[in-house]
Amino acid sequence: MQAKVVVEHRDAGLGRPAKTALVEQRIAGLEQRRHRRLVELVNRYGIRGTFNLNGGLPRPERIPESEWVELYKGHEVACHTYHHPTISRSPLDQTARQVLADRMQLEGVMGYPVRGLAYPNGSWTPEIAALLPALGIRYARVVGDTHDFAMPHDFMTWKATCHHTHNLLEDGKRFVELYKTQYLYMMYVWGHSFEFRTEEDWTLMEQFCQLAGGREDTWYATNIEIVDYMADAARLQYTAAGDKVCNPNAQSIWVEVDGRHYEIPAGKTVALV
Repeated sequence: MQAKVVVEHRDAGLGRPAKTALVEQRIAGLEQRRHRRLVELVNRYGIRGTFNLNGGLPRPERIPESEWVELYKGHEVACHTYHHPTISRSPLDQTARQVLADRMQLEGVMGYPVRGLAYPNGSWTPEIAALLPALGIRYARVVGDTHDFAMPHDFMTWKATCHHTHNLLEDGKRFVELYKTQYLYMMYVWGHSFEFRTEEDWTLMEQFCQLAGGREDTWYATNIEIVDYMADAARLQYTAAGDKVCNPNAQSIWVEVDGRHYEIPAGKTVALV
């Protein structure tokens, strides 16, 4: 599940009527409540997410940085650029500056390397995607829906299964009914907390969480956990006969051979018999 706080807000007190400032303060409080409610909802059903934040937009409607560590515990915080510009129309060096400034701001608060990105305004170019690995970014999400459950071919142009307002329950029901073990399936829901405007929106999301959450056959992971796991799985070292496998990574990797599941512990070689 992915959610971002990207609501535009104008600072109060610039010669405008006090009533306008009061309205904006109320909107700010509403947006914070929506965001906290979304985090609390996915937590309740054991669903984990990635939250893309703009480090350079500390506005009243956004969650204060002092609360990020506690609020996003168990989830991932990732980049969304520092100021949320339309980067496909920006100089490439300034795009790099936006990404690195955002990384540094978020990392200073969260205390861990921030290695993911959601393109701001869905804006990107092949040149930007090619630049991101040099900026420490391991994946980047684009806008749009696949309504599919396949793993992405390119994590730098990662497209989600669906937006939370686009066939969420229909896709969720299809996902939980999948049964073929020779494929890797993933359901990825994206959206924004400010888009939850009615109780019907919240009811729909809770119905999805009830449907998809708490399942023993599902791994609930953040974006970077999926990226890291797939990279580690690709580094497994098999014998030519295919009867042994060595795991040079720092985490266990699971494989299936002839219907049998094997855990390959970090740093170990396991016989596949």
